[in-house]
Amino acid sequence: MAPAALPSSAVSLRDAVALSGRFPLLAGVDLEVAVGETVLVEGPNGAGKTSLLRVCAGLVPLASGHLSILGLDLSHHRVDVRRRLGMLSHSSHLYDDLTVRENVRFAVRAAGGDVARIEPALARWGLVGRLAKTQAGRLSAGQRRRVALAVLTARWPELWLLDEPHAGLDASARALLDEAVTEAAASGVTVLIASHEPGPVESLAGRAVTVTGGRVTAERTLAGHVVPAAPSAPAAPVAPSTPAAAPPAPSAPAPGGPGAGRHVPAGADRPAATGPVAHVA
Repeated sequence: MAPAALPSSAVSLRDAVALSGRFPLLAGVDLEVAVGETVLVEGPNGAGKTSLLRVCAGLVPLASGHLSILGLDLSHHRVDVRRRLGMLSHSSHLYDDLTVRENVRFAVRAAGGDVARIEPALARWGLVGRLAKTQAGRLSAGQRRRVALAVLTARWPELWLLDEPHAGLDASARALLDEAVTEAAASGVTVLIASHEPGPVESLAGRAVTVTGGRVTAERTLAGHVVPAAPSAPAAPVAPSTPAAAPPAPSAPAPGGPGAGRHVPAGADRPAATGPVAHVA
C-alpha cells in the first residue's frame, strides 16, 4: 500500500469563531499555512493572537467554522494532533517537584517522543550539571523558560506554536531560540510565531498576517527572508517516528508541558507516558 500523502496545509481555518462566554475571541478567521512555512502572527495586545494559537493547539474549541491541523479535523483527531504539535506559551507548565531532567523526560515520553533527544536538548539550553538535577520550583523565570524550550526541541513536533517566544529570555537564549526555529524550518517543521513586537522575529518568517479584533485583517511578505532548505536535504535527517527531522546534537553546551506550578505528591503514581502534550511552556 502506498504511504498517505502529506497534507498541503499544516493549518487551515475558515470562518473560524471562538468564544469565551459571549465574548468573541476569534470573529471569523480565515487562514491557510502551508506545511513547512513559518508565519508571523502580529497585532496589538488583545487582538486575538494568543487565542488563535490556542485554537490551533486544541485548547479552545470553535463555536463555528472549520479547523484542520496537519490535514486532520481537530474535533475528531484531538489526541493525534496534540501529539504532533507543541505550544510555547506564557506559562512554563512544569511540575515544580520534578527536576529539570525529569520534567523534560516526562513531557517527551507522554508525547511518544524519542528519549534519545532529551540530553542533547538539555545541553542546547545549558541545562546541564547541577541545574539538570534542580527541582523546577527552585528555578528563575528565565530558567523555567529554557526548560520549556528544551521540551519543545526534545519533542521536535511537526507544528510549533510560539506565543511571544522571546519573552523572559536573555540575549544568549534569544539567539539560541532563533537558531532552533531556523533549524526547524529547514527540516520541514511548520512554525507560527505570535508577537506584538514583530521586529525581533521578522527575519525568521516568510510571511506575516495581522490579527485585529479577532480577525485576520492584513497579510504581507517579509523582505529578506531566506527560504529554508527542502525537508529532504541531507543535513536534516528524518526521525523514524515523526515526519519532521530532529536536530543534530550540539557540539558544546550553550550557556545558560503539563500544568504550571502543579504539585505531584511524593510517591504518587504519575500518568503513564501515553497522553498527549500540547503545551510546552
